[in-house]
Amino acid sequence: MHRNTVFDCNLIYLPRIENRAGNITPIHNNIEVPFDIKRIFYLYDIPGGESRGAHAHKECHQFLVAASGSFDILLDDAKSKRLVQINRPYIGLHIPPGIWASEINFSSGSICLVLASHHYDEGDYLRDYDDYLNFKIVQKYDS
Repeated sequence: MHRNTVFDCNLIYLPRIENRAGNITPIHNNIEVPFDIKRIFYLYDIPGGESRGAHAHKECHQFLVAASGSFDILLDDAKSKRLVQINRPYIGLHIPPGIWASEINFSSGSICLVLASHHYDEGDYLRDYDDYLNFKIVQKYDS
């Protein structure tokens, strides 16, 4: 079993179909994103400077896009941390399972589009950081 690190989180440039009347960015399963998309949701009306997220997933992959505005994602794999800013609607960040991610520093009016590899399952979430650290220890010994 591969234990993902913050360096497995990749920025992916999405295609842009440019037109003077506005641009389009198409996203397809297993082409632009490295998984089958099972769920799509978005975060909005987030006051400027606020934070969201602060959790990890056991199995679910996520792909985050700043559909509007900008925000930072603080990634943590229990050993290393990495801060990534996304601020273009044609660039997304793939976050594989096992990475603690917090979305921070939202600009006013930001929209965070999230594509997920799994349907919502509360049992897949690690919402407490100490539980996350214990999960990473168990994962280390299971591999």
